[in-house]
Amino acid sequence: MRDELAGARRVVVKVGSSSLTTAEGGIDPRRIEQLVAVLAAARLAGREIVLVSSGAIAAGLSPLGLRIRPRDLATQQAAASVGQGLLMGYYTQLFNAYGLDVGQVLLTADDVTRHSHYRNAYRTFGRLLELGVVPIVNENDTVATHEIRFGDNDRLAALVAHLVHANALILLSDVDALYTMNPVKPQARKINEVGGETDLADVDIETRGTAVGTGGMITKIDAARIATSAGIPVVLTTAEQAAAALAGEPVGTLFHPTGRRRPTRLLWLRHASDARGTLVLDAGAVRALTQRKASLLPAGITAVRGQFSSGEPVELVGPDGLVVARGLVNYDSDELPALLGRSTRDLAAELGAGYDRTVVHRDALVVIEGAETSA
Repeated sequence: MRDELAGARRVVVKVGSSSLTTAEGGIDPRRIEQLVAVLAAARLAGREIVLVSSGAIAAGLSPLGLRIRPRDLATQQAAASVGQGLLMGYYTQLFNAYGLDVGQVLLTADDVTRHSHYRNAYRTFGRLLELGVVPIVNENDTVATHEIRFGDNDRLAALVAHLVHANALILLSDVDALYTMNPVKPQARKINEVGGETDLADVDIETRGTAVGTGGMITKIDAARIATSAGIPVVLTTAEQAAAALAGEPVGTLFHPTGRRRPTRLLWLRHASDARGTLVLDAGAVRALTQRKASLLPAGITAVRGQFSSGEPVELVGPDGLVVARGLVNYDSDELPALLGRSTRDLAAELGAGYDRTVVHRDALVVIEGAETSA
């Protein structure tokens, strides 16, 4: 697997705020210069590099006179607005010194869930890479809301790796690998490789991130789960070891692939979506979804909770209240109550052919792990 990493043609590299900034929270030019030197060398050697870079909010703290990352969304967005330009300015200048151009790509969760959006995002990434450009990705913090966001750039990086059909994902942090607990503790044990969930049984994932970042080790593990479940190997290490990781050297922690590629929107639904509402199903509908892999029809729904629009993610729960699946709904929440318990044939006859459709199609639905066996 390390040899495959060394030969990976298209690699997504994610770098966290703590790896780019000073202790006071401002941009550290030396650290960015070192990272760009490594990535530029890889690109000039013929490899395609997509950089997912945190640091926009952190870069905006000092100009705004803020000492720590703000908690309220409006101030975070203001800091991101100020900091994103500063961050891209550094990247543009440094990559240009190697004869390379960069392109800014700001994404929201909609860009990987709505079909037209993620198809357009895929085409954009593809064309940038064809032109020899290094795409630099960040969540669009300036316009993202609490309800529609990735939540951290680790998960964003995993979804981008899947979106661009990357051969590997490298997560650069301020910790050189995954440990069983905070590595400052003498009893902490380094984990060199993760082949599945059993290798994570002894890991304390509650270690929080720094004052300028959003994530701790739990977000790195979540990102690794997303990528590896889609067949993409992941290396977790520090920015100082980025060159060694790209070369396939035994640094950091290697997460082995556990699954295969799947539609990006389904990967997002399984791992990173925030449901806008809930559909309560009867026992028959639960069995149809989990065992027969069927679509959800109005006849199997007993209740609707929350406010949502067609195309948004919803949770599907059984009579016991346990979540069995997530999916993209084909109706607005105010349309559904009048349809519950009725067959699509009857609805089409009474209301028109437009009502002869599924509530959640099986191709836009993911069953939650364990639901298949408990149904």
